[in-house]
Amino acid sequence: MSEHKGAKLVLAFLAGAAVGAAVGYFMNSDKKDEIFAKVKDKASKIKDDLAEEIKKGKTVIENLRKGKTEEPAPETNA
Repeated sequence: MSEHKGAKLVLAFLAGAAVGAAVGYFMNSDKKDEIFAKVKDKASKIKDDLAEEIKKGKTVIENLRKGKTEEPAPETNA
């Protein structure tokens, strides 16, 4: 059992080292501003999408509480 914990520890250390190396590489890159802008844009889009999904989920829960069993109409992306 302790061998399994040791393997997890080694994998976690290696994963952390890899992430640290990647961050260090990008921080020293000539394109770091471009990379940060892309990451910021993507994070903003994910945040907006998540907020919309949470809103839909709250609507479904509220409808269930009120006894409505129908699902909200699917959103059309034109």
